[in-house]
Amino acid sequence: MDRLLADCRARLGFDLLANTWNPVVLYALAAGPRRPRELRSEIGGISAKVLTETLRRLEGYGLVERCAYAEAPPRVEYALTALGRTLLEPIEALGRWSARYGDAFVAAQGWEDQGLSS
Repeated sequence: MDRLLADCRARLGFDLLANTWNPVVLYALAAGPRRPRELRSEIGGISAKVLTETLRRLEGYGLVERCAYAEAPPRVEYALTALGRTLLEPIEALGRWSARYGDAFVAAQGWEDQGLSS
């Protein structure tokens, strides 16, 4: 395997998934378009401000599209683009890894002593 240089293409994916909320929001959109309120409810623990920032960032990356409807009251939905859907497989793989090895990871970090284990 080539070294992971600063401009290496693999770093794009690592950097994208390194942001806490990027993969969570992408995964939440896997089932179809959602309104911001629905996303906040489904995700939990994310503020409206952080969700908005994350959606704008993902839209800028071409992974999410925003659809505004001319209704009263105005309605906005977000959905994955075709490019965004390509990230579901690696996100799901990471989720499977977490489910399988999460307890061992928590134990290795000593987090179970702090009440952070599942």
